[in-house]
Amino acid sequence: MDATVVAVASDGDEGDDRRHLLETGSEILPYPESPWRPQPPGADAKPEQQKPQRVASLDVFRGLTVAMMILVDDAGGAWPGINHAPWFGVTVADFVMPAFLFIIGVSAALVFKKTPNKIATSKKAACRAIKLFILGVILQGGYIHGWHKLTYGIDLDHIRWLGVLQRIAIGYFLAAISEIWLVNNTSVDSPVSFVKKYFVEWIMAIMISALYIGLVFGLYVPNWEFKVQTSSSTFSNPTNDVGFKTTHSQRMMSWLLASTVLTVSGFLLQLLGMPFSKPLYTVSYMLLAGGVSGFLLLLLYCIVDVIHIKKPLILFQWLGMNALIVYVLAACELFPTFIQGFYWRSPENNLVDATESLLQAIFHSKRWGTLAFVLVEIIFWCLAACFLHMKGIYLKL
Repeated sequence: MDATVVAVASDGDEGDDRRHLLETGSEILPYPESPWRPQPPGADAKPEQQKPQRVASLDVFRGLTVAMMILVDDAGGAWPGINHAPWFGVTVADFVMPAFLFIIGVSAALVFKKTPNKIATSKKAACRAIKLFILGVILQGGYIHGWHKLTYGIDLDHIRWLGVLQRIAIGYFLAAISEIWLVNNTSVDSPVSFVKKYFVEWIMAIMISALYIGLVFGLYVPNWEFKVQTSSSTFSNPTNDVGFKTTHSQRMMSWLLASTVLTVSGFLLQLLGMPFSKPLYTVSYMLLAGGVSGFLLLLLYCIVDVIHIKKPLILFQWLGMNALIVYVLAACELFPTFIQGFYWRSPENNLVDATESLLQAIFHSKRWGTLAFVLVEIIFWCLAACFLHMKGIYLKL
């Protein structure tokens, strides 16, 4: 992992590689289209000299996913309706993790659009995946015990090697490599050309799904005991930008087609006897989650990038621009644990617990008070992400 984890970029800094792996030697300005930052000198440059703008809807999608993660993780215990389904079926919480994986795949398709040196780009993707995996082991391996547990340490025999970040690192690497090496250069100008462009990836996805179905339905598991899950956590990935041209209508038509096929296929498999199950990650569940994520991205793309209605969603856009920082501090509970470490006489007398108790007293309800606390928490992180964005500070790997 790089010695410097937080990158500070001024308005004129062309070295920030937050939009990573575009081209070797590419020069990048962070968020040049943002109305919230002063424009650098030379902003009136000729169109051919201007940098391509970000797809703002990707930041909004990522930020909305982070907000949902915080909501279901911190309020799911008080509101079982939004918590994870215990085994079969899906709830709001069950779409969070697939949404993260979905947006990572979309980001990879945009970021790796131009890869003149595939070997060098593959090395960068591998390096980024390794750093993300190591970060996951540190944060989610069990060494940091989190909120309400002011202790740390772990027996190395019980370290969690495959936490959420680690699995996302593996998924990111496989998606990146397939995008770099398996996607042909067919120009996407119709749904048919869209299918042709990713034909090899479709075949591989079908083969992997068939293998996984065989393992799920054919593997004998002795002495199995069902346990209801009570909590979970998820992640976000902070990259993307526009590196491609087709019109809005062509792009939206391709996304609509793919999302429809995924969703319908998921329901068909469910009707054929393969239930939706997040603990098993059944193929029907993955298809449904991918389709729903596609429809959500399509809606946000239409609103934010086509119609240009951004202000109502600006909080989520800020959150999405610094999703990794928020994930590390909020989902991995580093920030609340740090705050909880300062208490008066008893560990329960800290600012975090006191705020939640106060809201529960105001609403005369533990459930509504907890929900209000989580909403305040989400707004807090949105504003914190805004502050970091205004200062040009981003967490990168």
